[in-house]
Amino acid sequence: MAVILSVSGSPSSLSRTSRLLRHLDERLRRQGHQVTSLEVRTLPADVLLGADVGHPAITTAADLFARADGVVIGTPVYKAAYSGLLKSLLDLLPQYALSGKTVLPLATGGSRAHVLAIDYALRPVLNSMGASHIVPGWFTLDQDIAREDGTPAIAGATAEALAQVTDQFSAALVGRVGPLAPTG
Repeated sequence: MAVILSVSGSPSSLSRTSRLLRHLDERLRRQGHQVTSLEVRTLPADVLLGADVGHPAITTAADLFARADGVVIGTPVYKAAYSGLLKSLLDLLPQYALSGKTVLPLATGGSRAHVLAIDYALRPVLNSMGASHIVPGWFTLDQDIAREDGTPAIAGATAEALAQVTDQFSAALVGRVGPLAPTG
């Protein structure tokens, strides 16, 4: 069983990115992983903007990264890049906070024009933070993420693609931490 940190870089409390992450979190839990969620928007804004690396909220977040075997990073795409909120947190973490970690980058957005934001904006930052393995990420259109009966709902073909991406991430972790429980 791997310890996974699932990070949402969305500033919105009604975030499609967070809904997408909760969908993946559940699949990872069914595979036997321990998943902890971090909503960056819940961290104090003055601490993020003031770069207060010693603040308890930031040291707690840094500790979550340090304890994780794998990290799922989700972000909405704004102006062809990941969110400024996510950038604020990543800037406050230790330079090699992702050293030895397997990372799954995810992005959401309203247009396919932003599909390369993961590779051209987010992946270089994750590399610079020492990620040992960044699995291929996935971009999901906002229209493919809905809410039904209070639970996240992902459109059929998108759900299938996300299952493959999630399983690839999980398999990358298996070699590092041992066998997993069967998927459900």
